[in-house]
Amino acid sequence: MNVLEAITARRSVREYLSDPIAPEIIDLLKQALRYAPSACNLQPWRFILVTDDKLRRKVAVAANNQKWMADAPLIVVACGLGETAYKKMGGYGNSVDIDLAIAVDHLTLTAAAEGLGTCWIGAFEEQAVKDLLDVPKDVKIVAMTPVGYPAKPNAIHPLDQSHRKSPDEIFSVNCYGG
Repeated sequence: MNVLEAITARRSVREYLSDPIAPEIIDLLKQALRYAPSACNLQPWRFILVTDDKLRRKVAVAANNQKWMADAPLIVVACGLGETAYKKMGGYGNSVDIDLAIAVDHLTLTAAAEGLGTCWIGAFEEQAVKDLLDVPKDVKIVAMTPVGYPAKPNAIHPLDQSHRKSPDEIFSVNCYGG
């Protein structure tokens, strides 16, 4: 599967099989995270791979009770190190959220290419997740995603173009409205 195929195949999966993910695929997912670009290549991140069944269930409860997350054999928690991140993104902001979004996107596309499902999780009680995973106070949990084999065989399929905006609605040339 090439990159564009992975982009168009990726879906938010909310039903998982409990089948384990082979260690070599876990290594591939870790490499996707590790090699993701970041502002000034500062890599302001740490990723927690939650594999323990009981801990996954607690994390899912802390994620606004999205218990289905725990059915996946892996939950990746993306932690941002704001003090390490580039400080002048756009001239004023911290790059940590963007850097982590890029890394998690690399993870989701690699997972899709391997037949795995993921789902961006932004709805969670950060302090509860921090407490469960011993995340330091100065570290920001930016996002999480379960990773596993979809319970429904057609969960990862080609993108239905009718659900996307037309190119004219999202692209312009040389100026905002051009």
